[in-house]
Amino acid sequence: MTASPLRPERIRIAPEIDISRALTGLWQVADIEKDGAVIDPEEGADHLQAYARAGFNSFDMADHYGSAEIIAGRLLKRGDAPRPTVFTKWCPPPGAMTADVVRAGVEKRLARLDVARIDLLQFHWWTFEHPAWLDALHELSALRDEGLIGALGATNFDAAHFNLALADGIPLRTNQVSMSLLDPRPCGPLTEVCETHETFILAYGVLCGGFLSDRWLGKPEPSDIQDWSKMKYKRFIDATGGWDVFQGLLEAMSDVARKHEVSIANVATRWVLEQPRVAGVIIGARLGENAHIEDNLKLFSFALDADDKAALADAMAAAEPLPGDCGDEYRKPPFLTATGDLSHHLTTVEKAFTPEPVATRAGGTRVTTGSVWEDIAGYCRAHRVGDRIFVSGTTAVAGVDRAVAVNDAGAQTTYILDRILTAIAALGGTPEDVVRTRVYIVDDADTEAVARAHGRVFGEIKPANTFLRVAGLVGDHRVEIDAEAVVAG
Repeated sequence: MTASPLRPERIRIAPEIDISRALTGLWQVADIEKDGAVIDPEEGADHLQAYARAGFNSFDMADHYGSAEIIAGRLLKRGDAPRPTVFTKWCPPPGAMTADVVRAGVEKRLARLDVARIDLLQFHWWTFEHPAWLDALHELSALRDEGLIGALGATNFDAAHFNLALADGIPLRTNQVSMSLLDPRPCGPLTEVCETHETFILAYGVLCGGFLSDRWLGKPEPSDIQDWSKMKYKRFIDATGGWDVFQGLLEAMSDVARKHEVSIANVATRWVLEQPRVAGVIIGARLGENAHIEDNLKLFSFALDADDKAALADAMAAAEPLPGDCGDEYRKPPFLTATGDLSHHLTTVEKAFTPEPVATRAGGTRVTTGSVWEDIAGYCRAHRVGDRIFVSGTTAVAGVDRAVAVNDAGAQTTYILDRILTAIAALGGTPEDVVRTRVYIVDDADTEAVARAHGRVFGEIKPANTFLRVAGLVGDHRVEIDAEAVVAG
């Protein structure tokens, strides 16, 4: 009897969505097309069909991956069985997320894919300082209920905001984040959130743009990189200790690879695939070039044993941890992206709050948020006098007066601190300018969750703080916070 040919493992991430655990990522379509050339859609579909027939029939793309959505749509029109699964992402610029805006974004994805329903739509948001991300997710959830979307996911969400969305009732199934032997950040709080909510991680960057492969073992540090993906992950290498540390990791991976008669890339990918709550790994494809199908199939020919994991852990321990949580490389320094510093991009983002002069105080400015109570009670969200900013007691309110995440005080704290820091930013301050916070809770059982959410933001800043349990707060609010800042310089 001959052995059956290798096929990718599969997993069900939603009731109607069964995927290959090794997905084919199409981000390099944008790189191929960056100089104006466009891949012929039918030829591109031929390349995708070769992956699908080998069992790699789940494809990941985004609104900004060149013509990837159009190519995938041509593949779907061929009617192959089993039907390929197609994921895409919507990455709108922050601004008002009305029902019409969100529907238009989804309808554009539907048109480019030429389908009636998107299998999995993943949502990316550039900065959580703009609160409309939660509005967008609620509108996307409504379109899912309408049948235009099969399942919802997030991309590049940190653990706190992924939890916040879930706690506010958004039926997210996945969070797509960078994850590799150089970037084990998702193994921490994000995995805990996924365990709690029975959701999944989709991992990209598992090969760090191809650096985690035999090709780079023992090679000198490159000085001129043109490939966007490699530019990004070279920054990861630099941030984790540099080329010598990276070579040490490759050597440990090479030992494991020789033991199992596989490639370094297989070892790198297998390590990610074996982490808790990881549904799938996304392996990039350069259409028309070497597809690496046979090598990728070897991913399912072995498993890492205890000795392998220990050797890899020892090599990883020599590296510095990447700063922050998942997705922070897009939102705060150091910006570990292909283009580097994104601060210029973030400064152009539409502001959630607009400062206005205070008629009764020369030089004073304030911001309001549109809460119905601001006019009724006669107050503003934040008021700046000289170099001091005073922020009113703030609760987790979305829209006009809807309490957010009513059963999760930690999630409410995350949302509140976003609102506070957004108000401070509108008045010219930064998180580092915060010198005092006061936290009010109604239930002792919420103490740790609220404290950890506060520490996630202020762990390094450490403002003066008062933490109080009160008899009650209005409505469904479990926590309220006020703050003061002194603007440096």
